[in-house]
Amino acid sequence: MDSVKLDEILWRHISSLPFFRGFLRAVEDRFYQEIALPRPVLDLGSGDGHFASAAFAEKPDIGLDPWLAPTLEASQRNAYRLLVLAEGAHIPCPRGCFGSVMSTSVLEHISEIQPVLHEIARILQPGGRFVFCVPNHRFPQLLWGRKVLTRLGLKAMGEQYACLFNRIARHTHTDSPEVWEQRLKQAGFELTDCWDYFPPEALYILEWGHPLGLPSLISKKIFGRWVLVPKRWNLAIPWKLTRKFMNDPRSDQGVCTFFIARSLT
Repeated sequence: MDSVKLDEILWRHISSLPFFRGFLRAVEDRFYQEIALPRPVLDLGSGDGHFASAAFAEKPDIGLDPWLAPTLEASQRNAYRLLVLAEGAHIPCPRGCFGSVMSTSVLEHISEIQPVLHEIARILQPGGRFVFCVPNHRFPQLLWGRKVLTRLGLKAMGEQYACLFNRIARHTHTDSPEVWEQRLKQAGFELTDCWDYFPPEALYILEWGHPLGLPSLISKKIFGRWVLVPKRWNLAIPWKLTRKFMNDPRSDQGVCTFFIARSLT
């Protein structure tokens, strides 16, 4: 992918989201640009629709989410052909009606994940594609705060810090690719490809971005926009910090994993 395209992907996310969140979404967007999603497409965990509206020139067919407020926001963005308010374990669609299901940094928030995977397998056509990404087992281990506290001999505090950060991020689980592969097999999927991405240096930017993103939260509460002034000069520092990771975000030490699986049922 050429540098102009990478610039476009990064800008459309960090210019409309808190930079640390937009940075991660931009990396995931980059991967989706190179993945075929046979139609019809279901986006499980569609949220406020920002990612779909930014990442896809052609709308996904259905966005599904259990929460009303973000679904209403997604409706205002006109990000999907149709929006459905439902739980991932109870998708109100017939068997085998989708060519692909995507889910972007969502499954880590769901405590009872196996019923959701079985339901995704049910609604996919035989051979249908399931594409998703989640933080992995390295995410809490490689947090800057945890590493510093551990080096200072404060291992217990480091563990508490990692647990607190996961709680703030609403991560119910951060599991290894091997754990996810077993879950997929149990649900009737074959894992066809996966890779780790977002190296520790990128994680540090994400980590420090949480407290530094407070002005974005205030802007959202008052003005309804995460970024009040979406101009290059205003985002010059976030751009400089994040742009280099767009070239090759895959990493053997990546704290997130991208999966592509095929339905066998």
